[in-house]
Amino acid sequence: MDYFDSSAVKNALPYPQLIDALTQGLQLPIEVPPRSYFAPNADASCVLIMPAWKAQEVFGVKLVSVWPSNKAIGSPTVSAVYVLLSCENGMPLAVIDGTELTLRRTAAAAALAAKILARKNSHTLAILGTGALCVPMVQAHASVHPFKSILIWGRQKTKALAAVAELKTLGIESDYSEDLEETLNQADVVAAATTATEPFILSKWLKPGTHLGLIGAFTAQMAEAEPALMSKVQVFADNRAAVLEKGGEIYQAIQQGIILPSSIEGEMAELASDPSRSWRKDDQAMTVFKSVGFASLDLIAAELVYQADCHKTVK
Repeated sequence: MDYFDSSAVKNALPYPQLIDALTQGLQLPIEVPPRSYFAPNADASCVLIMPAWKAQEVFGVKLVSVWPSNKAIGSPTVSAVYVLLSCENGMPLAVIDGTELTLRRTAAAAALAAKILARKNSHTLAILGTGALCVPMVQAHASVHPFKSILIWGRQKTKALAAVAELKTLGIESDYSEDLEETLNQADVVAAATTATEPFILSKWLKPGTHLGLIGAFTAQMAEAEPALMSKVQVFADNRAAVLEKGGEIYQAIQQGIILPSSIEGEMAELASDPSRSWRKDDQAMTVFKSVGFASLDLIAAELVYQADCHKTVK
C-alpha cells in the first residue's frame, strides 16, 4: 500500500492534467451514494464520509472533518484523508492526503466550469476569500485562460497580501483589491471560496456577462451570493442532486420561490461531455456555477495520483 502526502499529491496533479482527467472521467460510470454527515460534538463541527466506486475496478472513500472553531487557533478548518481500494481483491491500494486532493479537485472543477461558461474575451479574474482555496483557485483558473488581471479580495488584508506574495513566487502576478463592490465591477470571472453563512455578493455589483463560481457555501444554510441573484442568471451545478440538497444559494432561492429546480441548466458531467457547445445565451448573460463537491471528483483525482506513481494501473 502506498502513501501520498500533500507534496506528492501536488506533484501528481498539475492543473492541466487534472482538468483533462475530470473532463474525461466524468463521462465514465461512477457510483456515488449520498455522503454521510455526523456531528460528533453536537455543534458546528462535523465529519463527512464520501464514497465512490467503479465496479470491478476501484473503490475510494474520503473522510472530511470540518471544524469552524479552528479559525480561532490558526488551524485549518477543513482536513481530510482519502483511502483507495481495489475492487478486484478488496486490498487497500493507497492512503492519500485528502486535504490537498480536495483543494486541487475543487479548484480544477471550478476552472473547468469557467473554461466552458465564461466569455472567451474575459480579461479580469477575481478571487473572493483568502483561505486555503485562494491560491489553488488562481492557479487552476490561470491554467485555462490567459487573464490580464487577477484580483484577490478578502476580509483580512494581511491574508490577501500573503496570497498575492505567494502567487508571485509561483510566477503569477496578482493584486490585492480592498473594495468588494469595485472588485466585482471590474471582474469578468469571479470565484468565491469562503465559509460565509450570510450573502455578501449582491446582484447589483455584478456586471453583465460575468461568470460567477460559488464554491464555498456547502450546506443549505450557507450562502455567498444573495438568492435573488439566481433569477437573473443561467444556473449550472457541479452535481444537480447535491446542489438541490445543500447548495445554499440555490436551495434558498428554490425555497423562496425565486427559481425552480429545473432552473439548473446543466451539471458538470454534461458540461464536460460537450465543452465546445455554447452554453451561455450570449455575452451579456451572467452564468453561475454552484459547487458543493461530490465524490466522483475525488475518485478521479485519487486514481490520477495513484497512477502517476511509476505509471501504475489500478487493479
